[in-house]
Amino acid sequence: MKRFKTGFAIIFFALAISGCDTKTNEKTETETDSPAVEAPAKNDLNSDQSALLKTILGAEQAEGTVLRGISFGDPVSKIKASENFEMFEETADHLGYTAETPQLETIDVQYFLTPDKKVNRITIDVYLNSAEATKQLWNAGKNYFTKGYDAPKEEPNKVTWNKKSVRVNMEDVSKGKDFGLKFQFVPTDKNVLAAN
Repeated sequence: MKRFKTGFAIIFFALAISGCDTKTNEKTETETDSPAVEAPAKNDLNSDQSALLKTILGAEQAEGTVLRGISFGDPVSKIKASENFEMFEETADHLGYTAETPQLETIDVQYFLTPDKKVNRITIDVYLNSAEATKQLWNAGKNYFTKGYDAPKEEPNKVTWNKKSVRVNMEDVSKGKDFGLKFQFVPTDKNVLAAN
């Protein structure tokens, strides 16, 4: 009987040691197989929003242009000749162009047209990666348009500026995990459309 107890104790001890060793090996294997997960650096997730605003607006605006070198009343041919984003849509009432940043943020520009194919409204949808990027672009847009336009009219999630014959709306359209801003450029004087 004593021999049985001694044998049983040795087997039990061997199993216990073996069990500990297996758990240690599993833990080591798990640790070496899983890559280190680090939070993305701010620049990896979001663009520089001031630079993004410049991309959205296009080159420095010449006198009389509204956005991206285009004025209200310009013909479709001028848009096609000057727009450097990729066209994604062409219908009877608008042209759509898109661009993507290295951080996978998307800018969609739509030029809405009159029945005689002239620009009468421009909208820009900017899809961003985070609430922080949205806030930064909001602040950059607010600073830019406040310097060049009349004092803004502010509402929750929307700001409106007027300058001569142009009204600009900037709206935070973020919902849940979808972040972004919408810009609208609308003529306030219908004679502007007839001038070009």
